[in-house]
Amino acid sequence: MAKIGDIDVGNFPLLLAPMEDVSDPPFRTLCKEQGADVVYTEFISSEGLIRDAAKSVMKLDIYEKERPVGIQIFGADLEAMLASVEIVEKSNPDIIDINFGCPVKKVVCKGAGAGILKDIDKMVSLTEAMVKRTNLPITVKTRLGWDNDSIKIVEVAERLQDVGCKAISIHGRTRVQMYKGDANWAPIAAVKNNQRMHIPVFGNGDVNTPERAVEMRDKYGLDGAMIGRASIGYPWFFREVKHFIKTGEHLASPTMRERIDAARRHLEMAIDWKGERLGVFETRRHYTNYFKGIPHFKEHRMKMVTSDDAKDVFAAFKEVEEKFGDFIFTK
Repeated sequence: MAKIGDIDVGNFPLLLAPMEDVSDPPFRTLCKEQGADVVYTEFISSEGLIRDAAKSVMKLDIYEKERPVGIQIFGADLEAMLASVEIVEKSNPDIIDINFGCPVKKVVCKGAGAGILKDIDKMVSLTEAMVKRTNLPITVKTRLGWDNDSIKIVEVAERLQDVGCKAISIHGRTRVQMYKGDANWAPIAAVKNNQRMHIPVFGNGDVNTPERAVEMRDKYGLDGAMIGRASIGYPWFFREVKHFIKTGEHLASPTMRERIDAARRHLEMAIDWKGERLGVFETRRHYTNYFKGIPHFKEHRMKMVTSDDAKDVFAAFKEVEEKFGDFIFTK
């Protein structure tokens, strides 16, 4: 049984990764319903929080049905990060996660995200200060290192644990790799196999089939899997992984009507949460995967991803339901 602080998260929990403009409350709700054990918010700028920037503050919204839920923050300035902890606490999350892994240039150039992998001492001291500032469990998401020549993740993970980090999620790539090449889980297994480690070690990167999740558990011995890109537009991935772990068999793909219902609910929740303009815009990235595998679908998909009016998108869903309602999906 994995525990983050005092929070039981189950045997080999599946965690929804924090993804910018993806892991918002509507999508987290769908993933939770389909079996995600722990969900994380989009990463939130500490500087944005202390400036009371509307976009950053909005990302603090969490709901009871999501629990356990972690709010993830990023930044490199100690005072801003500590001040943001106090702001985050008011949203009453179960976990506060620090992003030490984002490879995006605009984050890295400020020494935040994966940028801090060039200064491990700062990474550790910042974590320690945040642990001391709150009673909530502090967790970390990071990468193997800055590049292949600077992978010291076993030492780094141990140091983070020693200053009070309650769990660590490790993406199996370096910052230099970005999202290219294959994720390397062997160094993550080395962290788990370090006899001094006693906090959960979660793996991230290329968990894109149920078999890969089982491999992460059985071959690499990790405590859980953090799932990102495989879930975009496909929240059913969580239930499929759990079914495979339990039975060794693949679960049938969601039906067309399940997909349409999910897409419709997703858009409705997004509009309720962030208004029609943003709600319509930010759900577009999901539609390709919601309806992946349907032949001659381009015309319908284009309506979904180019319409600015919610009524037109809902009309496109209805049209798809009428035309493809009996379509059978295969793996």
